[in-house]
Amino acid sequence: MLNQQSSLTFQQIHIDVARNATDDFNLFHDPDKWMRIKLNPFLGPIALGFQVESLIEHSLRSYRNLNDEQLLIDKYNLQFSNYQFTFANAVKPNQEIKVDIKKSQLKLEPEIILSNRISVKSDKKLALMGYKKESQYPLFLKENDLSYLGDLRRLQDRCFLEQAPKLFLKRKFLNVSNAKNFLCGSLVNQNDYFDELTNTVYFPEIFPCSLVSCALLEKALVQEHDFKKNPMVYTSHKISVDKALLHQLKSNDVLHILVEKVTQDGLGDDQVVDYHCYGLLETNKVLFRAIISLCPLAAILNR
Repeated sequence: MLNQQSSLTFQQIHIDVARNATDDFNLFHDPDKWMRIKLNPFLGPIALGFQVESLIEHSLRSYRNLNDEQLLIDKYNLQFSNYQFTFANAVKPNQEIKVDIKKSQLKLEPEIILSNRISVKSDKKLALMGYKKESQYPLFLKENDLSYLGDLRRLQDRCFLEQAPKLFLKRKFLNVSNAKNFLCGSLVNQNDYFDELTNTVYFPEIFPCSLVSCALLEKALVQEHDFKKNPMVYTSHKISVDKALLHQLKSNDVLHILVEKVTQDGLGDDQVVDYHCYGLLETNKVLFRAIISLCPLAAILNR
């Protein structure tokens, strides 16, 4: 089977459920506040980037099950899920969405990687493209060691760290109810991940990562960014998730999200701004690492 295609549609209620589950207050997703954004070209609310990625995660999970690829993942101890996506267009309510997954490729050298090319079209226009790779080690930000930060629970929520002034801390708690709602908002059956009758608790990979949006927004809020006059949009996501840690998660586990702007100032208004983001669990174990790239909407319009 070379391709797996699914045709689905987001409604505004799906967007509302997903943004409420992740505390994403970006004006682009709000059915009323989108009109406050200067020169907004989308003429309506749009879906969350992580919401679309959650649909991709589930589509690829179904593909792996259909092709018995979990056996390969277990055989080679491919502990990390890695996502790399470039955003081409927004996904809007009532548009037909198709997820296309290319045939899996297993590479054994120089390191073992199981990969799939993926694209998403919305109303037959390319919205997102990239890949997911299963690997033994994280493919992004693997060299960064955060063990020196100490006990983050003692620090105030929404603060910059004294020992690392560029790092902004946002504290969240992994709640099963929010994860269920996020899955529903992503057009995914929550029963595939959570089942009280069988005591199944399996947080999906993208859900903890999706809380980065809230952290980025709150960081911008603290720094008095004007969301109406200078809106920012995602250009790409690069994410590595530790599945061994993910499978240990329980409801109400604390997640410390660290955000650091790594792009230098003064490079022009059209620059892509990169953020290094981390999701840390107890004793600073790194659940996920992400390079999140944003660009001013005005720069995209000027192109």
